[in-house]
Amino acid sequence: MKTFSYHWEKIHWDNVSLSIYNQTKQDVERALIMESPGLQEMMALLSPVGGQYLEYLAQRAQILTRQRFGNTINFYLPLYLSNFCSNDCTYCGFSMSNRIRRKTLDQKEIIQECEAIRAHGIRHLLLVTGEHQKKVGIDYFRCCVPLVREYCSSLMMEVQPMLQKEYVELKECGLDGVLVYQETYHAPSYSHHHLAGQKKDFLWRLETPDRLARSEMDKIGLGVLIGLSDNWRADCYILAQHLLYLRKTFWKSRYSLSFPRLRPCAGGGVMPSSIIDEAQLLQVMCAFRLLVPEVEISLSTRESPYFRDHVVPIVVNSISAGSKTQPGGYSHEKIELEQFIPCDNRSPKEVAQALQLAGLQPVWKDWDAYLGRCLSG
Repeated sequence: MKTFSYHWEKIHWDNVSLSIYNQTKQDVERALIMESPGLQEMMALLSPVGGQYLEYLAQRAQILTRQRFGNTINFYLPLYLSNFCSNDCTYCGFSMSNRIRRKTLDQKEIIQECEAIRAHGIRHLLLVTGEHQKKVGIDYFRCCVPLVREYCSSLMMEVQPMLQKEYVELKECGLDGVLVYQETYHAPSYSHHHLAGQKKDFLWRLETPDRLARSEMDKIGLGVLIGLSDNWRADCYILAQHLLYLRKTFWKSRYSLSFPRLRPCAGGGVMPSSIIDEAQLLQVMCAFRLLVPEVEISLSTRESPYFRDHVVPIVVNSISAGSKTQPGGYSHEKIELEQFIPCDNRSPKEVAQALQLAGLQPVWKDWDAYLGRCLSG
């Protein structure tokens, strides 16, 4: 059975890069007036010339965002369960080569974290771990997913890629969705930054969304870590190809997008191979909104309060607030365990106040069990 890797192998990185940089003003203007732009128009919207039309691009993106999502912004929080990892990645604080204290939450500690999060009012959770099959594999998730499910109205996960049958099982336990970022679609850059462990297997990770979709997972999150490759525009364009392939092939699942930039971490991290400024990051997000108006676009605390306050009203419909990126971080302060250093350290209440000043309505919870959701699918 073919997966996206079949299509990826036909993509020539250098040709994609050249085509994006060869886009003209006429190409951009044509893309901006099209009702339903496609991949060719996406090249124009992501191009350097496209950045010259940012104001108009943002206006169109804002109209589409408000039409599809109204004035609501969903809040979520990442719940870090473990920082054990069997991978060695140059950019991550959890990398096994970093000399940090390792911790995996037990059931009592998970409950403490859930209680602390519940005190903030947020009912949308994202479970996060390092990638370690023995410490935090399917046996661990069988126990913690039903436990955490009791404290939230929606539950997603960002952990190591798993087998299709394991996703089916976790869906039956109450899991709503999985985030699996390819990091970069440029194989040489991927190899350069993933030095050891299962994550070195580029194609295994690339085919994970296919396995997720075949498990009939409700939501699948995609993204790239901007800065790993030397051309973020090409990475984002191939991400668009991946998204459109999934939506066409597996139309029953919903999809979300995120565009994290490299952040400092334990061990220092790495310098980005390509730099994207805030205006260009907004350009990317708006381009995707025009391409897929109904897809969720999220923004984490990696970005600054100023950027988040000004960009969320334009194109974002899901944000984290008050995030802790270490196991036990909500009930205990242990900053030495952080995966990366957040930039927006405001509390959920402070972020909500900023949103309300912008005329937006924070959504802390959008589902109740009595409405009829069946956890078994």
